[in-house]
Amino acid sequence: MVLIKERQIIEIRKAENSFDTLKTCKELLNGLTYEQITATGYGRRLFEEHFSCNVISEIKAFAMGAKFVLPSCRTVLDIGGQDTKAISLDENGKLRKFEMNDKCAAGTGRFLEIMAMTLRYTLDEFGLKALEADEPLCINSMCTVFAESEVVSMLARGANRANVAKGIHQSIVTRSIALLKRVTVDEDIVFAGGVAYNPCIIHLFEKQLQKKIFIPADPQIIGALGAALNNS
Repeated sequence: MVLIKERQIIEIRKAENSFDTLKTCKELLNGLTYEQITATGYGRRLFEEHFSCNVISEIKAFAMGAKFVLPSCRTVLDIGGQDTKAISLDENGKLRKFEMNDKCAAGTGRFLEIMAMTLRYTLDEFGLKALEADEPLCINSMCTVFAESEVVSMLARGANRANVAKGIHQSIVTRSIALLKRVTVDEDIVFAGGVAYNPCIIHLFEKQLQKKIFIPADPQIIGALGAALNNS
């Protein structure tokens, strides 16, 4: 949740979603006073049924939010918990083209969470340990179930955990860059979503693209920020 006034951020609130999305939304809004509200994301239609609000697509929200944090932005990559989005903007910040990953957890934040648990790392440790790897091991499957099985088999054969972790990160980056190239990779690039906190993912992106990537101060709020800007 992002609250703005005269296009300045006044307050930010974040919470993990649950099986009761509406309850989570109500908790985020508890005690707030606002004139207008816009919802985005997978639960936006449910929210619209219970609140007087506007709704916009995640694509539009991320485009507006990225343009706000970096006016020169031409490309947006969002890797969130459930999907990956690549968005191309024109020189005026208007949406030019976008692509999304398949309806699958592969390459998303949830995929990283599951792989971290399989390797017995916390999510914070995961990216840092992957950076320490000397020889990344290739992960052939990007299906979450099959990849988990593949990782378990590697560990059973005595594979180095950090090397397996690096291989997982590399597979995500390779998959995401392929998505980006379908919309063109113009600078400046804004990396949004919770996966943008992962230092190994950032390192691999910049190395493979040979470009500097802009990471917002709080990459998880870019969609909510764009939704708030829709009211202004």
